[in-house]
Amino acid sequence: MADNILSLFIGEVCAWLIILIGRNLAVENAGVQVLLPYFKYLPLVFPLICLAGMLIARLLRNLLPIIYQLAKFILVGGLNFLIDMGVLNFLIFSTGVSTGITQSGFKSLSFLVAVTNSYVWNRHWTFKNEAQESISQEFFQFFIITVIGFSINVGIDYILVNIVSPFWEMPLKTWAQFSALLATLVQLVLNFLGYKFIVFNTKK
Repeated sequence: MADNILSLFIGEVCAWLIILIGRNLAVENAGVQVLLPYFKYLPLVFPLICLAGMLIARLLRNLLPIIYQLAKFILVGGLNFLIDMGVLNFLIFSTGVSTGITQSGFKSLSFLVAVTNSYVWNRHWTFKNEAQESISQEFFQFFIITVIGFSINVGIDYILVNIVSPFWEMPLKTWAQFSALLATLVQLVLNFLGYKFIVFNTKK
């Protein structure tokens, strides 16, 4: 029951973050403008989608136990991604800066906010590692993996934004968001492996 409630909560927060990001992106994207009227349904629909995903994963965990844990990680990862994108989106559209070292600074800040959220959720919900005696070692390992993920995330984002030409002639602000998406996806894969087998490994 607790997992169901938490999945609904994550879905609700994600829905409002999508609305925030969508409203900003709609300023220069006609395609997003077309979809924007439908975003008002997200606070109702998206939590139910998240809950359905958790229920399906629960049914499948008898076949492969890691599926249920992976489903939690994906939900938390989705929340982290939207927090990352939401903070970045707010900073870009509130300042009008979408390139250069300042944009990388924005990306760094948004990533750090998302990482803090990630630690809390993954420790207490996804991997459920409550061993008090391992907190100092766990935090150190988490910090190291986070720094590696941070470097890869920001590095990929910087290269795409400042060196690679935008795909499909995307506007610069949209390209900055798309680049952040690609960088975050790579970082999420590395995070799951590092968190599961190093940081929150209860057998270590």
